[in-house]
Amino acid sequence: MRQTIALPDLEQSSRDTFAVIRRSFSATKGSLRVPRPTKIRTNIGNEINASERIVRLCAAMDVVLEFVRNAKLRDLELPVSDWTEQLEARATLESAVEELELFKEQLDGENPAPPVEVDRGSLFEEIVGTSAGLKAVLSRVIKVAATDSTVLVTGETGTGKELVAQAIHRRSDRRSSAFVSVNCAAIPRELIASELFGHEKGAFTGATQQRLGRFELASGGTLFLDEVGELPPETQVALLRVLQEHEFERVGGSHSIRTDVRVIAATNRDLQAATSAGSFRSDLFYRLHVFPVEIPALRERKEDILLLVEYFIDRYARKAGKNIRTVDQKTLRLLESYPWPGNIRELQNVIERSVILCESEIFSIDESWLPLPHAETESKRHSGLPRRLEAQEKKLIEEALSASGGRVSGPTGAAAKLGIPRSTLESKIKSLKIDKHRFRRDPETSGP
Repeated sequence: MRQTIALPDLEQSSRDTFAVIRRSFSATKGSLRVPRPTKIRTNIGNEINASERIVRLCAAMDVVLEFVRNAKLRDLELPVSDWTEQLEARATLESAVEELELFKEQLDGENPAPPVEVDRGSLFEEIVGTSAGLKAVLSRVIKVAATDSTVLVTGETGTGKELVAQAIHRRSDRRSSAFVSVNCAAIPRELIASELFGHEKGAFTGATQQRLGRFELASGGTLFLDEVGELPPETQVALLRVLQEHEFERVGGSHSIRTDVRVIAATNRDLQAATSAGSFRSDLFYRLHVFPVEIPALRERKEDILLLVEYFIDRYARKAGKNIRTVDQKTLRLLESYPWPGNIRELQNVIERSVILCESEIFSIDESWLPLPHAETESKRHSGLPRRLEAQEKKLIEEALSASGGRVSGPTGAAAKLGIPRSTLESKIKSLKIDKHRFRRDPETSGP
């Protein structure tokens, strides 16, 4: 065993390592004496500077040690001529074992194994939970991420729809390209088309230069359309064209621009109901509804509340430089019993506020921050929903009639703008008691 024992490159398997060491020991069979090695080293090609390399090195050394342990007394038959040489060979092998074990102990001490991460049932950053509902969502996300299909993420406000969209993008082949997000409800109706598709210089007052829209900025990547149900009817038509033809025109432009963008849309509205009401185009709905992903509300996954509380406490305590060790049991029961109408966003805000005010190692909150809703209040809130939808539907129809000059049918009529049949629109105009004649610009020439 005169030669130095050299481990193979760390990218090789443990089996290769075993073979190399076996050959090294086999080479000693031709001599009667096995001189004591003066040094045992590892030949890894470069410095040990990553925990993964250390783990692989230690695994390889375990193979070496196991082989030497077996060889030194049992498996290795050295051709020795007398008892003295046999003792010397055995002493040499025992010395090799001791040196290897010492080196491994040094490595283990200098490079401890990384801490085991807590398994929170999530494969994606900042998506925390182990509930069956969340696991079902993540399973669908994994499946659709590998495709290029359009995804419609639905769920109440504050459930984390954008986090899911980002997770889909990061798992897709487009992850090296841009992820562009736009909140359709936060942009004025008259500017949303320019924001999405861009505009040419002079397209409207204030358009002093050409501007690229979000579709161009997201070329090759993913465009996330949050609150897509708030798009005005004319922008819905333009979006439908992009999804169908993969091309669009800038506002004020005259030539088509090809686009390669994956669209992920999200909404907290019931788009099927909006389609039936005529406020959202049915053809656009089906284009967006290729692969639906519905995120459950927090009150439907209460087993995740403790994990989320711990996650947010850790985040905000580190930012505030505080050391919070436990959660008050009364606080935990309160958090788990509260219905969380604002979902995870509301929970996050409550935790952040509580961490700022916390002056001990025990986390607690003020009970007055989480008032339980009264049954009467809930009843009034739900009874007022149909009236709000009816008012919104009436407003959309009146806007379409105004834009079409009171015309209901035809390619420029209100029915075409809303994406519904003329007969359906006439029925709604009658039921909502809308005077369509007041929108006509020229009563003598306007059609029905």
